[in-house]
Amino acid sequence: MLFLNCSKIKTQTSNMRKKLSPNIFLFLAFIITISSCVNRKQIVYFQKGAHKSDTIAAIQAYVPKIQPGDILGIAVASLNSTASGFFNPYSASGADASGSGGGAASVATAAPGFLVDSAGTIELPLIGPLKVAGLNTSQARDLIKSHLTTYLKEPTVNVRFLNYKISVLGEVAHPSVYIIPNERITITEAISMAGDLTIYGKRTNVMVIRDVDGKKEFGSINLNGREIFNSPYYYLHSGDVLYVEQGKGKIAASDEAFRIIPLVLTSLSVIILAIYRFR
Repeated sequence: MLFLNCSKIKTQTSNMRKKLSPNIFLFLAFIITISSCVNRKQIVYFQKGAHKSDTIAAIQAYVPKIQPGDILGIAVASLNSTASGFFNPYSASGADASGSGGGAASVATAAPGFLVDSAGTIELPLIGPLKVAGLNTSQARDLIKSHLTTYLKEPTVNVRFLNYKISVLGEVAHPSVYIIPNERITITEAISMAGDLTIYGKRTNVMVIRDVDGKKEFGSINLNGREIFNSPYYYLHSGDVLYVEQGKGKIAASDEAFRIIPLVLTSLSVIILAIYRFR
């Protein structure tokens, strides 16, 4: 009787193993396949937290200061165009007295202009060296204008940055260095210029690398939340580097093993199912 029971148990175990073997392969293939998928919640921007208000206090707008190494476009106009033209040796640079520039950024290219030297000064025709480091462009404009009144009647001055640039790297559609035509850019605008994050970009930890007093500062922004609008990294500074890390989905999808294993397991499952079915 005991022998018959043992034989019956072995038969049931063998049958169960036959049924489970192909199912195990299918299950493993399913697990590996979904491991490379991206959850919708991971890619939605500005998600509302539970019991959170729809109103978020905006951070104070960033006003950049002139620093050594900056290139300034300075355009001068007056009632005497011939006289004012003497102060515009770089008129082809695109800086004019009519405004602060267009609304679209461009890929970084060299532009002529007045270089702020290591002492924080620029050299202007007739006027000579002027200390502009530490000033914003409005203050620099007023300073230059005060010196021009000696030579021009009712001068108009426009000062703008020609090398205000940011770098966008990582999982974005168009990683590059971008020249910003005005003095202000937000992280959302920078991402838009770079063609948005790819589906595999890690939105919960976008890194901002910034030079502060000769040191590298590393900040982190979560694009899934709404708190980015009052983050100190919401407004990007000239020279900032924006880096978007790869998510696990991209790593899995790009790995050769992850691409091949599901196919192999699925093929084996089909073969085993066919063998067990026709035995």
